[in-house]
Amino acid sequence: MEEKFNIIQFLRSAVSAGASDEHLKVGHPPYIRKNGFIKKTNMPALSKEELDNAILEIAPTAIRDEILTKCDVDFMYEIKGCSRFRVNYNRQIGLPGLVIRNISYNIPKLKDLSLPDILESFSGYQNGIILVTGPTGSGKSTTIASLINQINENDSKHIVTIEDPIEYVFECKKSIVSQRQIGVDTKSFSDGIKYALRQDPDVIFIGEIRDKETMAAALKASETGHLVFSTLHTNDAVQTINRIVNMFEEANRHLIRKQLGETLRATIAQKLVYSEKDQTRYPACEIMVVTSTIKDYIVKDNTEEIYELLRENNIDDMISLNTSLAILAERGCISQQEALENSNDENELEKVFRGVYQGTKAYYE
Repeated sequence: MEEKFNIIQFLRSAVSAGASDEHLKVGHPPYIRKNGFIKKTNMPALSKEELDNAILEIAPTAIRDEILTKCDVDFMYEIKGCSRFRVNYNRQIGLPGLVIRNISYNIPKLKDLSLPDILESFSGYQNGIILVTGPTGSGKSTTIASLINQINENDSKHIVTIEDPIEYVFECKKSIVSQRQIGVDTKSFSDGIKYALRQDPDVIFIGEIRDKETMAAALKASETGHLVFSTLHTNDAVQTINRIVNMFEEANRHLIRKQLGETLRATIAQKLVYSEKDQTRYPACEIMVVTSTIKDYIVKDNTEEIYELLRENNIDDMISLNTSLAILAERGCISQQEALENSNDENELEKVFRGVYQGTKAYYE
């Protein structure tokens, strides 16, 4: 008799195998994502009954009725001593499906993430907003968790997180950490921020900025003496600024650019680049620190000038994505071809590799 699918056993195996995500859908064997690549397991195809049972096994009792009536539901699940899991229940052609992200108990230190040293200083800001951006699965949550935990370990502050759902769980150390989940502890991101301002916070983490209301609340919080961290699904600094400004009506955009110029402290746009040689992924990132020049570009809507500044700047600890990729290639972490495949401007990066740009040598020092 064929053994029935056991969701707990499968998740344990996936974590042991180093997977970052699991995909379950009716009529297909389970899939895992490892090092950024989707891989089909050699397990039997899942039936609707097996997937329904898996959902009932891991879904919190409080939301089981919600799953029956809604098409998309997010929740957290935990296997003690193994991992936490962010679960998305969804429907595909009327059939149930699960996409599961593994969330490690361990919050890595910034120096262990192979990110530029400048990030260490970002946790020392007293106010303003810092945005970590990139596509899904690019390590945004881990980078912010590391920044928050650095504050938690070194400063006496009150940190409020507003998440949907809560991913990394922080243990109060030198700081107090209050974690609030949308739909459980607060109604929405914008409500969570509004009420957080009455909870004596020093640092506020907003899981994701999805709309104008959340962005407006985040800007207000950063204006009133708080340090705000959040994420956006954008690929670089210019796209991030334009996305924020374009959330608002055209008549208000000049005011928003001014507000953003005053409050934005830095953007970190990152992606994970797979190394065939090392069979692992390395972070490549673009870091923009808001100097007086960049503030002026933001306010005057000259954001395209930021690209040139990022490429040429070597005094404000900024770095372009191509510079980051070039450094990884020079260090032998990735090949030049892998760097080119992940570049937003292959022609420019090819010139960097050929030494066409003056000062290229400084990229590697």
